[in-house]
Amino acid sequence: MKSIDLFYQGEGLGEIAHIELESDVTFALFKSIVVEKHGLSPDVMLFVEDDDEAIDEAILLKERASSKRLKVHFHRCRHVEVTVTFNQEMVKDRFSPSATVARVKRWAAEKKFGMSEEEAGEHVLQIAGTHDRPTPGLHIGSLTDGKTCSLAFDLVPDERVNGASGSQA
Repeated sequence: MKSIDLFYQGEGLGEIAHIELESDVTFALFKSIVVEKHGLSPDVMLFVEDDDEAIDEAILLKERASSKRLKVHFHRCRHVEVTVTFNQEMVKDRFSPSATVARVKRWAAEKKFGMSEEEAGEHVLQIAGTHDRPTPGLHIGSLTDGKTCSLAFDLVPDERVNGASGSQA
């Protein structure tokens, strides 16, 4: 039997976690293992990264894995209401908890605010009211507590520090 590397995130998990399971295991069994291991609520749903809907737990892991790996998110919210503010303009939409910060940024910067890919590359999402700038691969559901199914970001210029010469004259 072949095994699959499963990388998962979710409400209350903090860091990305990893487990290796046989490919013919169902998502239901995977869920029960993770719920017990981390003390998650049994009513969490499973979302494959960037899928819009929760996955049917009767499906086998091998049916959704690509190149022997899979990224999954555990969350009680079916959707996360996301608002992004840029130059005093606000846009709003709903995303799956497994949507990545990068996906939300592309949607806001390029589709809603009309930035080119290059302009968007010079901006990052920052959690509104903070200085926290989550990494592009983080699932947005990881930034909520599972009770509040919403999240607010500001689209801000990426602060780049140009290298110092190290020599002082």
